[in-house]
Amino acid sequence: MTTSKHHLSKWMAGTLTLAMMLAGCANPPAAPTTAESSAGTGAKPEAGAGDTIPVGVLHSLTGTMSISEVSVKDATLMAIEEINQAGGVLGKQLKPIIEDGASDWPTFAEKTKKLLQKDKAAVIFGGWTSASRKAVLPVVEQNKGLFFYPVQYEGLESSPNIFYTGATTNQQIVPAVSWLLQNKGKKFFLLGSDYVFPRTANKIIKEQLKAEGGTLIAEEYTPLGHTDYNTIISKIKKEKPDVVFNTLNGDSNVAFFKQLKDAGISASDLTTLSVSVAEEEIRGIGASVLEGHYAAWNYYQTTATPENSKFVAAYKAKYGKDRVTDDPIEAGYFGVYLWAEAVKKAGALDVEKVKAAAKGIEFNAPGGKVTIDGDNQHVFKTVRIGQVQADGQFKEVWNSGQPVKPDPFLKTYPWGAEVTKK
Repeated sequence: MTTSKHHLSKWMAGTLTLAMMLAGCANPPAAPTTAESSAGTGAKPEAGAGDTIPVGVLHSLTGTMSISEVSVKDATLMAIEEINQAGGVLGKQLKPIIEDGASDWPTFAEKTKKLLQKDKAAVIFGGWTSASRKAVLPVVEQNKGLFFYPVQYEGLESSPNIFYTGATTNQQIVPAVSWLLQNKGKKFFLLGSDYVFPRTANKIIKEQLKAEGGTLIAEEYTPLGHTDYNTIISKIKKEKPDVVFNTLNGDSNVAFFKQLKDAGISASDLTTLSVSVAEEEIRGIGASVLEGHYAAWNYYQTTATPENSKFVAAYKAKYGKDRVTDDPIEAGYFGVYLWAEAVKKAGALDVEKVKAAAKGIEFNAPGGKVTIDGDNQHVFKTVRIGQVQADGQFKEVWNSGQPVKPDPFLKTYPWGAEVTKK
């Protein structure tokens, strides 16, 4: 490198650092302005070529999914800050570049491309809906990047460029259905938002019901952001299911549960189990509305581990005593640590080296030990079913006893072949 090029590189790195500081990325607001979210986007020859390592943080900070994703963004930034305080990665500080997916799937693809091509992000942490992940997937594969996805999903996927730190189907939906059949009844009403996760999840549930003696009463979908559930609630009253299995996402859950209560239906009248309603959504909906209803996750704020006590205390100290933690928040948090450990083990940011190093890495996460499965880049996770209490927290009523090996293609279930061949 010539002297002039050397000075130019130092000037660009300095400009990047100054822009990121001005954008407040060390402690960003919940929904940054366009100028803030685009700050620090000076191109670099390669990820980590300067004194910092750019990492992307891509969540819906606006739109219908912001009720869920803003807090996952916050937990991701907290992990980045903790890692930086402990000395960073490969002797460099992580520099978060925050982008807003805006609850719009083409925007997720566009922002992923920007983060990888322009910002040279070594990794991107983000997403919630499967629609957002499906939009990101081809972009991250084409650009040979890395994407850490923190939310439970419908399975049937394993991308070489994605690490899945949320549950796959056999770590949430399948055990939840079995528990309901054994404890709450056989007649199921399936209610979901109209996009890939609920439709695929319900396809799986229908095969499982056939295999395990359940009955499908009805299957209903509404658009993301839908707010009028009176017609569907009338149908629920008429059909009298034992269980409503709920795969609604975003603020549609606010409308559904409030209108369910307004219709005079309580948890003692009807069992509902949700897979996208956690402590953060309870905070937005109201504990008095959700008390007694169920959800299946891998982590709750009440999960009793020493690591979780520290995590909850740190999160509340940073973001406010009224804030709560939940499963995707925890997965967003420990995903940063898993990536950092893989980079340290690899001794490099090169994607292929990081992927190879990641196989078998273990981490004592707030919810318990997680291990990266080298076969599919998912993680071993403990399954938990909880019931909402009056304080907005979950009382755990069942767990798997040990971390469950991820099986995204349901190969370990005799009926799984019926799902994958369709």
